[in-house]
Amino acid sequence: MLIGCLKGRPVAVDGGDAFDLSELLDEPRAAPGAGRMLQLAQEWPRVHTSLARRGTGHLPEAGDAAGAGWGPPMPRPPKIVGAALNYRAHAEEMQAGPTVETGGLFLKASSSVVGPGATVLLPFADRRTDQEAELGVVIGRPARHVDAGDALDHVLGYTCLLDISVRGEGDRSIRKSFDTFTPIGPFLATPETVGDPGALRLRCWVGDELRQDGSTSELLRSVPELIAEISAAMTLEPGDVIATGTPAGVGPLAPGDRIAVEIERVGRLEVDVDVGYRG
Repeated sequence: MLIGCLKGRPVAVDGGDAFDLSELLDEPRAAPGAGRMLQLAQEWPRVHTSLARRGTGHLPEAGDAAGAGWGPPMPRPPKIVGAALNYRAHAEEMQAGPTVETGGLFLKASSSVVGPGATVLLPFADRRTDQEAELGVVIGRPARHVDAGDALDHVLGYTCLLDISVRGEGDRSIRKSFDTFTPIGPFLATPETVGDPGALRLRCWVGDELRQDGSTSELLRSVPELIAEISAAMTLEPGDVIATGTPAGVGPLAPGDRIAVEIERVGRLEVDVDVGYRG
């Protein structure tokens, strides 16, 4: 099953049709858009059970899944936690050494999230800004001190994610948190759709150039291990997003570029690049 945000409404996508999930939520207590998608994440265990019982054929239709109006599937996550240098080859290309210890975690601002078809705005004319294509994990159940063996039970779904990054000096979280620096989408693919999140091919193109071609099997810390590591330090809440790290092949972006991320069994995300600085 795929889940998306269509003109502020949570929907399930089945083939070419989109089905409105709003009626499955508790008495509406949040505004459409960011609040409604967060409400869906908070109520996901119950909604998922109801969906399985009803089937999408019994849901009110929302429209054509190929039509316009799709936003990021989690527009304002409570927090975004990133895994730094979580692929050995990327750690080596960044000259940080191939050990897990060089990685660690960082936070990104939720205001950096944009959806499919958005435009990444480059904040500097004189500093390199790179694309980093990643598997995004969205939490569907609270997680605190979770064992890796139970970690996937807390996942709502998986999505394509771009961790846009300014290179050079300065705090990592700031360099990755400019507005438009976290495109995600277009959908969340539920765990039963994806299967093993550690066996997904991930590719990224900038224009016609294939820059990144890797697999989540190469992650130094797997998805379950990341959830366990993060939840040992902070509670993961429904709607939180984990950026799992990027394979080798990051490179500079320029105005006019178009970035495409494709992850097996998850989807394809495309965004444009333009100038975001003055002068």
